[in-house]
Amino acid sequence: MGTLSEGDPLAEVELRKLVPAVIGILVSRGADFAAAEDAVQDALIEALRTWPDNPPRDRRGWLVTVAWRKFLDMIRAEGSRTRREEKVAVAALAEPGIDGVRNADDTLDLYFLCAHPQLPPASAVALTLRAVGGLTTKQIAEAYMVPEATMAQRISRAKATVSGRRLNEPGDLGSVLTTLYLVFNEGHSGDLDLVAEAIRLTRTLGTMTDSAEVDGLLALMLLHHARRAARFDSAGRLIALADQDRNLWDRRLIGEGIGILQAALARDDLGEYQAQAAIAALHADAQHVDDTDWVQIAQWYDELLGLRDTSIIRLNRAVAIGEADGPAAGLAELSGLDESLPRYFAVEAHLRERSGDLETAARLYALAAERAASLAERDHLHRQAARTRSEHESQG
Repeated sequence: MGTLSEGDPLAEVELRKLVPAVIGILVSRGADFAAAEDAVQDALIEALRTWPDNPPRDRRGWLVTVAWRKFLDMIRAEGSRTRREEKVAVAALAEPGIDGVRNADDTLDLYFLCAHPQLPPASAVALTLRAVGGLTTKQIAEAYMVPEATMAQRISRAKATVSGRRLNEPGDLGSVLTTLYLVFNEGHSGDLDLVAEAIRLTRTLGTMTDSAEVDGLLALMLLHHARRAARFDSAGRLIALADQDRNLWDRRLIGEGIGILQAALARDDLGEYQAQAAIAALHADAQHVDDTDWVQIAQWYDELLGLRDTSIIRLNRAVAIGEADGPAAGLAELSGLDESLPRYFAVEAHLRERSGDLETAARLYALAAERAASLAERDHLHRQAARTRSEHESQG
């Protein structure tokens, strides 16, 4: 690790990598999770203030020492909790030393704790970014574009929920993966790239687990991230997958993602993230939209439905069926789904357009725009509606 410079984002990322292990060390010494996390955050602030001029030789050891002192200061400040102070003091004396702590296990336990089933998804994401990612409350608030006080309350409630729970309780890896994918899907906002953070955390998780699904999620993230540069034009307008300039796709990330996926699939322990990554890989492997292997994509959606049967998966499968077997087949699949589903009318509009019914397609694109979840998607659908309407009028 190079010299830490204040305001250097790369150095801050390197610093944040130490956070889970340091929290785990404090908790193993007897600190409550919430108090340990607060103490480590205080130590991080001090590190960013003092390290540029006087970087320590052992950065993790420095963080442990400073965070532990801050934790003891918190306990002493409470005054009336002498017994607890004595307890943690004894724990500190019994501590086998920094090198004797199971850093990987402690960090993995934090992943599980922060993705606790009792936490709402938004709170699990915020707590993961704070405790495992090492981000400050201000950074997380800016990424989510909410007031810092609002995010502080959310994190405080989350910590209260998990406070007192032992870090060696069995964890749900599925909940952890869901939380990391939620972080990934938040994308980029301001100075904090949540996509990069999600990929970093998932890579770290992969080093601590023997799970094909963790690798599947990492592959899925990399394959989606590889298309990032082509998703918007210079005016900030959304570009559909079929219309993207594939020369802008990051072939290095695609190659890495496909390699990770192939190794995961070879373990013959299929999970939903691996199936989703396989679909993304088939899209990424097509040099042109007309080269897309829709038959295989439809088959992977069948596999995905066998793992997790949801209406959203069936909606996406209807698109694949429509491309593989024709729009009539896709519309038949769509007919059994609820119109209230997100993107339902956008999918129907696409299939109607492919069938040649431009008038209906234009109406459905406009209806889909009214239900769009974002301004970028709404603008895209309005443009689709205008285009198909113009094409229909030119035919008339």
